[in-house]
Amino acid sequence: MAETTKKENGFVRFIKKAGKFFRDCKGEIKKIVWPAPKTVFKNVGVVLVTIILLGIFIFLLDTVFMNLLGLVMEVAK
Repeated sequence: MAETTKKENGFVRFIKKAGKFFRDCKGEIKKIVWPAPKTVFKNVGVVLVTIILLGIFIFLLDTVFMNLLGLVMEVAK
């Protein structure tokens, strides 16, 4: 005759899957390579300089377009 297999309880399956998930997470966290503080400070400096340069560029574009709009509005009067 056919052999019957007993299916695990839903709670037991959940506990086993949760345990496997956390074991896998722990293994992945061990693989992380953290950057050295010197590298982090260097990257922060690059980001800040880039933000400042882009801010100045956008400010200059805004100023130029506002002046052009002012000239167009003056001519339209």
